[in-house]
Amino acid sequence: MELFGEALTFAAGFFLLLALALALSFEFVNGFHDTANAVATVIYTNTLKPTFAVVWAGLWNLAGVLWSSGAVAYSIVALLPVELVLHSGSGAGFAMIFALLISAILWNVGTWYLGLPASSSHTLIGSIMGVGVANSIMSGHGWMAGINWPKAQEIFTYLLISPLFGFFAAGLLLLILKFLVRREDLYEAPKKDTPPPLWIRGVLVCTCTLVSFFHGSNDGQKGMGLIMLILVGLVPGAFALNMTTEPGKVVATVAELRQVETSLQSQTGTTTVTQDEAVSILTNFVKPSGGKPTEKTYAAIVQQAGYVADSLSKVKSFGELVRDDRTTLRTDIYLVDESIHKLLKKNLITADASSIKQLKKTDSDLDDITKYIPTWVKVAVALALGCGTMIGWKRIVVTVGEKIGKAHLTYAQGASAELVAASTIGIADYMGFPVSTTHVLSSGVAGTMAANRSGLQRDTLISILLAWVLTLPVCVFLGATLFAAALYVSFHVFGIQ
Repeated sequence: MELFGEALTFAAGFFLLLALALALSFEFVNGFHDTANAVATVIYTNTLKPTFAVVWAGLWNLAGVLWSSGAVAYSIVALLPVELVLHSGSGAGFAMIFALLISAILWNVGTWYLGLPASSSHTLIGSIMGVGVANSIMSGHGWMAGINWPKAQEIFTYLLISPLFGFFAAGLLLLILKFLVRREDLYEAPKKDTPPPLWIRGVLVCTCTLVSFFHGSNDGQKGMGLIMLILVGLVPGAFALNMTTEPGKVVATVAELRQVETSLQSQTGTTTVTQDEAVSILTNFVKPSGGKPTEKTYAAIVQQAGYVADSLSKVKSFGELVRDDRTTLRTDIYLVDESIHKLLKKNLITADASSIKQLKKTDSDLDDITKYIPTWVKVAVALALGCGTMIGWKRIVVTVGEKIGKAHLTYAQGASAELVAASTIGIADYMGFPVSTTHVLSSGVAGTMAANRSGLQRDTLISILLAWVLTLPVCVFLGATLFAAALYVSFHVFGIQ
């Protein structure tokens, strides 16, 4: 069969379609959880009717996904084992993708069924860690080497701080509102089936819109990253490189890579390496356990940058490259890009300010070639998120609206929680970090209840806390187990190496 312009065997085409369906299913279930949080406040304050609210949220999720940069998508991919990212079309790559998606979907559906606002971000990251641990153990490297600990720590910091920030910031914002805005109706429980005054409706619709938009721009990217892994692994001829790159950009990239050779030459000493040695050295260097660079590391980057520049100087566009060359070139560019990025981040390059600035630009330009998201992928993810919200919103909305606090949600509480959530998610999206919409918004609602002295429902909070605590270990276990099982099936049943 032919898909995306490539001739595929029936088995490869089947796995491609199945993997894409699972990735979109993950985003569909994500809509049950995270997008549903955005509409809870407008529904429970009678600001919008449920049907209109979920459609409205779905549309703004679409806008957020289309606006997103892709930074969060590839920040999630950075947690995966380097060898699996480079060879996502191998049997191990298949096993990784299916293990990630199935374990994340299982946990998300289970917590949704119980009405628990669990985090899709935690779910996916736990599954990724499980795959990394299993892959490392099965490769004989021990479980510690299977996780990108610096990146994981960075992401966990945001996932931990964001709900705490949501709790205290939303509570503080409510108290500030009470001091500045002396309107009693703003702090009273809505009357049954009676919409709030027009200005309050406007504020609540605005905050709901912001949460939906920034949720799409952040959470939607997680599915995008996985879809790109699938496409690059199975149809590399179409997706290994950004085929929309203009000829002028290809020429500029060659010049930038020549500059990389010049900038790093002084740190190579007299060391030289072959092409094969360079690939091996950089593959190990970009791993979390890669350690500090040596003269061989710098020599490998110089060698690899020169090799890529030589390859690109022979063509005017990526369309002139045959399928296998595109796959190889993607790996070569990825290794140069990630190596430069690691050196820049740790200030391990001895060069003047002008050269450092040029290297940062090269890093960004190389990202555009391999770390891109086609528009159709964004649209597909957005539609999956929106459809999930429209179908499965009620369980989570009921929990957020009725079961966190002992009193009914007021207009001011809803606006405070959503404004803080939207701001937090927006900042995280700008910085390229995944955060949990679920935890930020539900903790924000809890914070307003505490600040308002409305009381909190202990049983619900304990259930949410348990889901928060258990998500990572359960998903690590599911990811590791399913990866091992999928690897066995891909090799022994389908014969995929």
